[in-house]
Amino acid sequence: MHAFDILGDPVRRRVLELLADGERTAGELGAVVQAEFGISQPAVSQHLRVLRDNGFATVRAEGTRRLYAVNAEPLRQVDEWLNPYRGFWTQRLDALATELARGKRERRAADPTTRRAADPTTKGTDKP
Repeated sequence: MHAFDILGDPVRRRVLELLADGERTAGELGAVVQAEFGISQPAVSQHLRVLRDNGFATVRAEGTRRLYAVNAEPLRQVDEWLNPYRGFWTQRLDALATELARGKRERRAADPTTRRAADPTTKGTDKP
């Protein structure tokens, strides 16, 4: 299966989001996914199997529990595939950050309470 086929499913993306915080038991994953998506436990198990079989998740046994974790390698490959396309949004995000900073500066300059707080000669007084 292609990585985007795996990541295209919202249940599998949610499982990976949960695993991004660290290992989780199959039971924990199942409880969250069943509650959020209204699917059965066997359906959750099938999604876990797809993630495991395609290298996106690892599983280890601890007694009777199965602990799942993210395997970052396939995600790195997706990230590398996206590299040529980053320019489409990176420049726009940089421009947005610049505009946000400019707006903050203008609001601070226009707010008399901000100027008073920044002026050391007005410390401790209510007068401008």
